[in-house]
Amino acid sequence: MNAQDRTALNRLITYLKPHIGLIVGSLLAMALVAAAETSIPALMKPLLDRGFTGQLNSKLWQVPVFLVGLALVRSLAQFLSNYLLTRVINAVLLKLREQMFQTLLHASTTFFQKNSASSLINAVVFEVNNVLSIMGGMLISLVRDSLTVVGLMGYLIYLNWKLTLVVLFIFPVIAFIMSKINRRLRSLNREQQNLTSELAYIVEESAAGYKIVKVHGAHEYEMNRFMQKAERLRQFALKSAVAGGLNQPITQLIASMALSIVLVIALMQSATEGTTVGGFAAFITAMMLVISPLKHLADINQPLQRGLTAAEMIFGLMDQPFEEAEEYRLNMRPLDKAKGAIRFENVGFSYQQEQGRKDALSNIDLNIKPGEIVAFVGPSGGGKSTLVNLLPRFFRPTSGHIYLDDHPLEDIVLADVRKQMAFVSQDVILFNDTIAANVAYGATSEKGIDRGRVMEALEAANLSAMIRELPDGIDSLVGDNGNRLSGGQRQRLAIARAIYKNAPILILDEATSALDSESERQVQDALERLMAGRTTLVIAHRLSTIEHADRIVVLEHGHIVENGSHEELIKKDGLYANLHRIQFANA
Repeated sequence: MNAQDRTALNRLITYLKPHIGLIVGSLLAMALVAAAETSIPALMKPLLDRGFTGQLNSKLWQVPVFLVGLALVRSLAQFLSNYLLTRVINAVLLKLREQMFQTLLHASTTFFQKNSASSLINAVVFEVNNVLSIMGGMLISLVRDSLTVVGLMGYLIYLNWKLTLVVLFIFPVIAFIMSKINRRLRSLNREQQNLTSELAYIVEESAAGYKIVKVHGAHEYEMNRFMQKAERLRQFALKSAVAGGLNQPITQLIASMALSIVLVIALMQSATEGTTVGGFAAFITAMMLVISPLKHLADINQPLQRGLTAAEMIFGLMDQPFEEAEEYRLNMRPLDKAKGAIRFENVGFSYQQEQGRKDALSNIDLNIKPGEIVAFVGPSGGGKSTLVNLLPRFFRPTSGHIYLDDHPLEDIVLADVRKQMAFVSQDVILFNDTIAANVAYGATSEKGIDRGRVMEALEAANLSAMIRELPDGIDSLVGDNGNRLSGGQRQRLAIARAIYKNAPILILDEATSALDSESERQVQDALERLMAGRTTLVIAHRLSTIEHADRIVVLEHGHIVENGSHEELIKKDGLYANLHRIQFANA
């Protein structure tokens, strides 16, 4: 085991320490199971030696009673050990998931750019569960199976040390052959898992993109993709069945050969040393009972490695730094309510993780007054979205400074910075909850929702008519990402959420670009109510929506190339005027 594996294992152990009482109880119960396992062949010896002599022995009637009692004790002890261990595993699982999700909520934007949503879901939901299940199974093997092997081997030596030597010679042969088969089986199973994931992904893609599949008539293409993977999966399933099917017959064959050798030696000993039927039967029973725990112990390395690999991935996620460390936050300036003045001084930004990419922003100097409406326009890739993403500190400028109310943005508590901003985008994100919960998003409980303010926000967003039509009103569920609402309703619900937040700074990112004319009119009306009295930054490709902005800033290749009102820029006859002519000519 390397240093990295030991570190991961030690970290897992620290999560077990608070539950040491339950673990000790589980270990004691496992020891009882092992003791009961060892006692079963010991009870067989007197029963066979003295119970079939043709005479009734009253004391031997106790042996079946003891066997039943032993089985009962073993079953209860096994149940208790599993129950206690399950309690420990689930308590640790809850703690790990809590810490992992806490890390996700506070991780940087860069972290989410580097990791896909499916990989994060897999880590939080599945991998952490696999780690603890594997480790729990290993603990059972190490304790219960080890004690069982020690007890049974001790009893075998006590019964007949010569026959035990034969058994000790045969077991490694069985273990070696089984390990070879299991290695092949694990390789096939791993490939099966990969193919199953790929098959599931094809189904997921086809289901999510069913409209594109139907419109393009791609049924045959998708069917071919599916069947190619399904056929490969079938082939590997057959290979796996062959490898798995060989395991038991070969093991049984070798065990039969070992049993035959033991039988021959036992018959020879019975003639010379007087080995009894009961002693021989007890020996065979103990020998058969020791095979299963030995197999478990021989196979422990593979799940250990799989568990430690998954543990390293989980701890790697948990070790991601928070956007703002607690000790750093203590030295920062709080901000309750901003006036809304924003200033960019020589701001530059580059995506350093992307080699060879030019700076997204360079030498940005801009002063925005409280309550001013500023629109950002320009060709795609000009830096508009990057610029507004610097304000909520999703990214930090690589040069220069941004000021909020004359305070450097990086000196203000991050939560307070974001409290000053509301955001409405063309890509509306709604949560599968009630309308009220989506409007008052951020309220920690249902009691924290001001239902009166929710209704006012919905009315301001032109949604009051829709609410009256719903049987549950604002308590109606919106569905997965608002799929029970139309595009315009979803957009207006996002505006209602911004109105409810009542932040002094508003960021609008293409808020009406994907709507039809009627929905756009309703959304535009709601936006005008929302923008009143707020510092508003608008990103727009549709120039007709921002003609009444106080100022229009034109960005190209990360630089501000023009800055002024709609009339001023039209007169200047530069890039903005050219874009305006192109759009209205197309219209």
